[in-house]
Amino acid sequence: MRKLFALTILFASGVYSANSQQPGQPQLKIEPANRTLTVSADGRVTAEPEIAILHIGFDTQPTDAKAAYAEGARISNAIIDALKQAGIPESSIRSETQHLDRDYTKPHKFKLVQQWTVKTPPERAAEVLDVAITAGATSSGDIDWTVKDERALEEQALDKAAARARENAAVLAKGMGVHLGVPIYVSNQLSTPAFPMRAMAFSAGVMAKSDQAPPLSIEPRKVSREATVYAVFAIE
Repeated sequence: MRKLFALTILFASGVYSANSQQPGQPQLKIEPANRTLTVSADGRVTAEPEIAILHIGFDTQPTDAKAAYAEGARISNAIIDALKQAGIPESSIRSETQHLDRDYTKPHKFKLVQQWTVKTPPERAAEVLDVAITAGATSSGDIDWTVKDERALEEQALDKAAARARENAAVLAKGMGVHLGVPIYVSNQLSTPAFPMRAMAFSAGVMAKSDQAPPLSIEPRKVSREATVYAVFAIE
């Protein structure tokens, strides 16, 4: 007796489903004429960070607008001068935001807020953060870890996901007793796991060297990239 195969198999994280599909994927009709095998596979790669991006900033105490601006200018220049004296090149310091905010809980009171990103080698992250806080950076500590060539890391994740998708398809085809044909549809999705290192620090002002605590103990977090490859293969 002749048998007709209509095989649509979804493989994702060890779960099999005959009718669940991800957004943006083609709608496949499950019928005898549709001889396809569908797989979805993930690939993840990690690497040691090559760059630490520190978020450095401060808020002034609420006061009148003119005084808040003057105090903000003093702190702003003190922080930048301290960073440069620590060997951070000007090209590695970039402004994120700066604004004068009204304090609505206190009539006619304002505070000046400023924030920068500072790039430094990972091994200097704690030291540079300490320098900034000592100079008056009262709202600082978020760190983004990255590598010099992010695209290369993304390509490695895609390669890994694609290879796994092909391997999964071959295993499923063998298990179902069919011959795997050529891919007829492929899509991919890249993602960056976001787990920012938070070491928020609040300083009342510039501390004397004799009273200064040692820098925070900061361990660089590995950089990760994840990719998902979705593929539809013909069954011959």
